[in-house]
Order: sequence, then structure tokens, then C-alpha cells
Amino acid sequence: MEKNQYSIFESELRVRPDDIDMFNHVHNSKYLDYVLAARYEQMEKFYGMPWEHFTKQGLGWVVSHVDINFKRPLLLNDLMLIRTGILAMNDKGCSVQFEIINHKTGKVASDGIFDYVLIDLNTGRGTKVNEEMIKAYSI
Repeated sequence: MEKNQYSIFESELRVRPDDIDMFNHVHNSKYLDYVLAARYEQMEKFYGMPWEHFTKQGLGWVVSHVDINFKRPLLLNDLMLIRTGILAMNDKGCSVQFEIINHKTGKVASDGIFDYVLIDLNTGRGTKVNEEMIKAYSI
């Protein structure tokens, strides 16, 4: 992951039976779920701004673009480490980099970037990221 002024956080998850596809490894769509689950946990635990903090203000984060690389398969019951960190902030959202690492091998199974846009939940349109958010995410 690219080192920058933003912190990188880690979460652990285990591959579940319903994550496995017909080839007996994790289906590619599940990697997106893993990153979203890790970010959800990290927003509360590390930034002190859980998802509900935004929804109470009528705001939400939506994914506008994903760039994902699949490098090695994950298998049933593998423990994975999901590292995420903000890569860049802008006035309408942010880019979040991630790595999913197989805990047993220490090798990267997947990495990439999620682009998020902050939206007004009433209109569904993009809205500005405020100073409180920028300060919270700048740790």
C-alpha cells in the first residue's frame, strides 16, 4: 500500500462457507464485501465516525468506482487481514486503498482502490465533504 499522510488500519475476517464459489475458492464479488465490512468497522473504531454518524445527518458514502486486482485465491476458513487507508480526499469524497492479505501465508490475495462519493440521502446527489470529516479522516 502507498504510504502517505493518512493512517492505515487493519481488520480481520475469516472466509465463510457462503463465500465459496464453484471453483472452491472465494468468489470475486466477496472481496468487495470484505473491504466494505472492514471500512464499516474502521470508521467507528478508528475515526470515531460510524456509519450512523453520517446517516443521522442525512448523508451517506457510496462507491463510485472500484479498481481491484485478484492476485491469489482465498479458501474456506482462511483468516485474512484487510488493510485500508485513505489515499486521497477531495471536496466530494475520497479514494481508499486496500489490501487483503492471507494471514497464513502473509501474501496479498487482492488489492486495489475504492472511490467514494458523499451523497445527500434525501436527493441522492453528491455533496461537499465538510471540515469535521476531513479532520477526522486525516489521522
